[in-house]
Amino acid sequence: MADEPVQLPIDGVLDLHPFAPRDVKGLVSEYLAACQVRGILPVRLIHGKGVGNLRRTVHAGLQTNPAVISFALDHPQFGGWGATLVQLRAAEKV
Repeated sequence: MADEPVQLPIDGVLDLHPFAPRDVKGLVSEYLAACQVRGILPVRLIHGKGVGNLRRTVHAGLQTNPAVISFALDHPQFGGWGATLVQLRAAEKV
């Protein structure tokens, strides 16, 4: 059943290595929304170093996501340019 949704723990850390590059933009957006709803506002996205295509895809999505306050590459000691730290806005109360 390859088309069944994968259940991810919503804990503020998302490793993108197991996912197809074509799925990453939507996956990151949905994951950030789930974190925001749960009040998990600092998020770490692990995209790996490679040639940078996945990082560029992630960053392009973050630039247009209204829930994102800021993002930056992780500290060199904790992954450097292989991971991105994201700061989300608090979810608006309804």
